[in-house]
Amino acid sequence: MLKHRGFPGRLPGTDFQFTIRRANPKGATPLKPRERYRDRRAPDKRADEAFLAALWSYFEDQPFERGNLDAGRLSWLFGREVVAVEDPFDPESYDALLRIDEETARASFPEAFTDKWWDME
Repeated sequence: MLKHRGFPGRLPGTDFQFTIRRANPKGATPLKPRERYRDRRAPDKRADEAFLAALWSYFEDQPFERGNLDAGRLSWLFGREVVAVEDPFDPESYDALLRIDEETARASFPEAFTDKWWDME
Protein backbone atom coordinates (compact mmCIF):
# COMPACT_ATOMS: atom_id res chain seq x y z
CA MET A 1 0.00 0.00 0.00
CA LEU A 2 1.40 3.35 -1.07
CA LYS A 3 1.52 5.93 1.71
CA HIS A 4 0.97 9.47 0.48
CA ARG A 5 3.61 11.30 2.51
CA GLY A 6 2.65 14.85 3.40
CA PHE A 7 -1.07 14.26 2.82
CA PRO A 8 -3.12 15.45 5.84
CA GLY A 9 -4.22 12.55 8.06
CA ARG A 10 -7.46 14.22 9.12
CA LEU A 11 -9.38 17.48 9.08
CA PRO A 12 -7.62 19.61 11.71
CA GLY A 13 -9.52 19.86 14.98
CA THR A 14 -11.90 17.00 14.12
CA ASP A 15 -12.09 13.22 13.97
CA PHE A 16 -12.74 13.20 10.20
CA GLN A 17 -10.07 10.82 8.93
CA PHE A 18 -8.40 11.29 5.52
CA THR A 19 -5.80 8.49 5.58
CA ILE A 20 -5.29 5.10 7.18
CA ARG A 21 -2.16 3.98 8.99
CA ARG A 22 -1.79 0.43 7.72
CA ALA A 23 -3.24 -1.90 5.14
CA ASN A 24 -6.00 -4.25 6.19
CA PRO A 25 -4.65 -7.82 5.96
CA LYS A 26 -8.05 -8.99 4.67
CA GLY A 27 -7.92 -6.48 1.80
CA ALA A 28 -8.93 -2.91 1.13
CA THR A 29 -12.41 -1.67 1.99
CA PRO A 30 -14.27 -1.45 -1.33
CA LEU A 31 -14.91 2.00 -2.80
CA LYS A 32 -18.54 2.61 -3.66
CA PRO A 33 -20.42 5.83 -4.38
CA ARG A 34 -22.31 7.08 -1.33
CA GLU A 35 -25.42 9.21 -1.68
CA ARG A 36 -25.01 12.76 -0.37
CA TYR A 37 -28.37 14.03 0.79
CA ARG A 38 -29.23 17.73 1.03
CA ASP A 39 -29.73 17.53 4.80
CA ARG A 40 -26.15 16.39 5.57
CA ARG A 41 -24.60 18.10 8.55
CA ALA A 42 -22.37 21.12 7.88
CA PRO A 43 -19.28 19.44 9.45
CA ASP A 44 -19.68 16.48 7.05
CA LYS A 45 -19.87 18.82 4.07
CA ARG A 46 -16.83 20.74 5.33
CA ALA A 47 -14.87 17.46 5.67
CA ASP A 48 -15.73 16.52 2.07
CA GLU A 49 -14.65 19.95 0.85
CA ALA A 50 -11.39 19.85 2.84
CA PHE A 51 -10.61 16.32 1.61
CA LEU A 52 -11.19 17.37 -2.01
CA ALA A 53 -9.00 20.45 -1.44
CA ALA A 54 -6.23 18.21 -0.07
CA LEU A 55 -6.57 15.85 -3.05
CA TRP A 56 -6.39 18.78 -5.47
CA SER A 57 -3.38 20.37 -3.79
CA TYR A 58 -1.57 17.01 -3.67
CA PHE A 59 -2.51 15.52 -7.09
CA GLU A 60 -4.25 18.25 -9.13
CA ASP A 61 -5.61 16.73 -12.37
CA GLN A 62 -3.14 13.80 -12.46
CA PRO A 63 -4.12 10.17 -11.86
CA PHE A 64 -3.27 8.94 -8.37
CA GLU A 65 -3.08 5.62 -6.57
CA ARG A 66 -5.65 4.99 -3.84
CA GLY A 67 -2.95 3.89 -1.42
CA ASN A 68 -3.60 4.90 2.18
CA LEU A 69 -6.49 7.28 1.42
CA ASP A 70 -9.49 6.51 3.62
CA ALA A 71 -12.15 4.48 1.77
CA GLY A 72 -15.02 6.03 3.71
CA ARG A 73 -13.97 9.58 2.89
CA LEU A 74 -13.20 8.68 -0.74
CA SER A 75 -16.59 7.01 -1.13
CA TRP A 76 -18.39 10.30 -0.42
CA LEU A 77 -16.71 11.72 -3.56
CA PHE A 78 -16.33 8.54 -5.63
CA GLY A 79 -18.28 8.38 -8.88
CA ARG A 80 -18.74 12.15 -9.01
CA GLU A 81 -15.75 14.32 -8.06
CA VAL A 82 -13.30 11.39 -7.94
CA VAL A 83 -13.52 8.86 -10.76
CA ALA A 84 -11.78 5.63 -11.73
CA VAL A 85 -9.01 5.80 -14.33
CA GLU A 86 -8.80 2.09 -15.08
CA ASP A 87 -11.27 -0.11 -16.89
CA PRO A 88 -11.98 -2.59 -15.37
CA PHE A 89 -11.72 -0.88 -12.00
CA ASP A 90 -11.00 -2.90 -8.87
CA PRO A 91 -12.76 -1.13 -5.97
CA GLU A 92 -10.95 -3.37 -3.44
CA SER A 93 -7.38 -2.58 -4.53
CA TYR A 94 -4.98 -0.23 -2.78
CA ASP A 95 -3.29 0.11 -6.20
CA ALA A 96 -6.43 1.35 -7.99
CA LEU A 97 -5.92 4.52 -10.02
CA LEU A 98 -8.25 7.46 -9.52
CA ARG A 99 -8.39 11.07 -10.67
CA ILE A 100 -10.35 14.21 -9.87
CA ASP A 101 -13.06 15.14 -12.37
CA GLU A 102 -12.19 18.83 -12.22
CA GLU A 103 -15.36 20.13 -13.85
CA THR A 104 -17.67 18.24 -11.51
CA ALA A 105 -15.50 18.96 -8.47
CA ARG A 106 -15.43 22.72 -9.15
CA ALA A 107 -19.20 22.74 -9.56
CA SER A 108 -19.78 20.78 -6.32
CA PHE A 109 -17.09 22.35 -4.12
CA PRO A 110 -15.86 25.66 -5.57
CA GLU A 111 -14.21 26.66 -2.27
CA ALA A 112 -11.94 23.60 -2.45
CA PHE A 113 -10.04 25.28 -5.29
CA THR A 114 -9.24 28.47 -3.37
CA ASP A 115 -6.37 29.22 -1.02
CA LYS A 116 -8.76 28.69 1.92
CA TRP A 117 -7.76 25.03 2.41
CA TRP A 118 -4.29 24.80 0.93
CA ASP A 119 -2.39 25.39 4.15
CA MET A 120 -4.11 22.67 6.18
CA GLU A 121 -1.41 22.08 8.77
